[in-house]
Amino acid sequence: MKKKIRFVVNGRPITMDTDDERALLWVLRTDLELTGSKYGCGEGICGACAVVVDGKAVRSCTTPLKNVAGKDVLTIEGLAREGKLHPLQQAFIDHGALQCGYCTSGMLLDAYAFLKAHQNPSRDAIMAHMERNLCRCGAHQRIIDAIESASRHPEGHA
Repeated sequence: MKKKIRFVVNGRPITMDTDDERALLWVLRTDLELTGSKYGCGEGICGACAVVVDGKAVRSCTTPLKNVAGKDVLTIEGLAREGKLHPLQQAFIDHGALQCGYCTSGMLLDAYAFLKAHQNPSRDAIMAHMERNLCRCGAHQRIIDAIESASRHPEGHA
């Protein structure tokens, strides 16, 4: 059944008449043409589809649209501001933490939410948190290095 759903994506208010049980991932990719979030496993395990909802990383492939009603959603397309990369994005570049790039947006957004909640985390805490994100290229060590580096940046938590 179609319902009117209102939410904010990357600072832009959205109103949609659609089935509120649709997965957020497909609304973002298909309806809003925000294709940075990727379909990986479809079961919320791999993290390729991660976005930030009200400051928390969620798996958009298993999040029904009704769960974001009235909330703020941040996708990879909204992480950079005014043409300037977020320090976390720059750290991924600096540390070569993006090989094929398929998992990158989910890794970045999960790390972004983690760093907002945990200032100056230990390397072990970063590794434990990021363990739930899969990278088939095997760039995990570079990803952890990048997140650790960004955590020390004054704007890495913003």
